[in-house]
Amino acid sequence: MQADRLTSAMLIGVLVRRAAAAGGFATVLVKGDEISGVILIEAAEKGQFAGLFERVSDFAGGYRMERCGPAAEEGTDSLNQYLARRRRSDPDLWVIELDIADAERFAAETIC
Repeated sequence: MQADRLTSAMLIGVLVRRAAAAGGFATVLVKGDEISGVILIEAAEKGQFAGLFERVSDFAGGYRMERCGPAAEEGTDSLNQYLARRRRSDPDLWVIELDIADAERFAAETIC
């Protein structure tokens, strides 16, 4: 029997509210499937892109954040191309911009 879990939309809502409460900023760049869309976090700190992270299953009943996509040094063109490819293969994908100190850790604590 499958355990109950929060929907993607609920997790995103919690992330956005928690980031605001902590003095950071989070916004939905691309809205995906409300129930089970994959979540990508476009991490930034003080407006500077720090990396792209995906919420993935750890195959032990939980989730973890895993780095994906181009490195920050590759620039915004590479990031935009990567996101376009991902959206073509998965139109249910969510993309969230999260601008807060240690965004990867913050996202993992919130949605994993």
